[in-house]
Amino acid sequence: MSSPTASGSSAAIYRVTDGKQTLQYPLLWAFGSPRVGQSYLFRKPGDSTLYEARTTYFTTLHNLNFTPARALTSPADLEEAMDRPVPEFEVVRCFSCHTTAAVFRGTVDELHLIPGVSCEACHGPGARHVTAMRRLLDGKSTSQVMHIFNPATLSPADSVDFCGACHETWWDVKTEGDHGPSTARMPAYRLESSQCWLKTGGDARLTCMTCHDPHVPLQTNPLAYDARCLACHAIGGGTPKKNAALQGAAASCPVGTQRCTTCHMPKVFVPEMQDTFTDHRIRIAKQGEPYPE
Repeated sequence: MSSPTASGSSAAIYRVTDGKQTLQYPLLWAFGSPRVGQSYLFRKPGDSTLYEARTTYFTTLHNLNFTPARALTSPADLEEAMDRPVPEFEVVRCFSCHTTAAVFRGTVDELHLIPGVSCEACHGPGARHVTAMRRLLDGKSTSQVMHIFNPATLSPADSVDFCGACHETWWDVKTEGDHGPSTARMPAYRLESSQCWLKTGGDARLTCMTCHDPHVPLQTNPLAYDARCLACHAIGGGTPKKNAALQGAAASCPVGTQRCTTCHMPKVFVPEMQDTFTDHRIRIAKQGEPYPE
């Protein structure tokens, strides 16, 4: 068995034993969220390689289980049962999405990175922006140049791919060969697989930021998204709203006018994550249907 436990210091100790031999190392990094779970990275004495623990804490289980895609039923030895070495390109990608300003000249700078996703993760370096705004507020400048990247200016396709840089783009999934229910946790890919997206080639009314404000915590109440759905779909009557901005919008749902996502973006259980995820492939979902690829 293996488990992270508190040591005498502030570190947690990851320990694995086969009953005869025991290996243990302090954990350095935890990746994930309290809503789903956490996976762990650590180093071994005299080794600069980062290793991924073979176990992850899952919130739904209130316990440890195999790290997603890392299950081993017959490890060759105790080392393999405990961990796997993480290649450098994967380390860069992990830290790029889970921290801010972590990568410098293609290498992760663990000493100076900012834990978590803060403003500069999406908007880029902010020093020039801060200076420009201070000059504007102090009356020393009249320039309206923000000196900051604003993702809201991106085209619909680029906007979804921008979010997909961490939440998996269509190309990420296709090149990595992911398939089945596991892809439900890849919302950018699933959104771009929706018929309403494919028919338009990308619609400004149907991007990640249409429904999700990245500046506030994720809203999990289905009712919170109804207004977004009904902005494009008609309410009753079966015809789209008479609004020039909504030309080509779909007809109303014949079943209901609220909790739209519960039917059209159903929850999918992802076994390796021990949890359910909202499938962003918008569709008329039918009970018992195979998972649509």
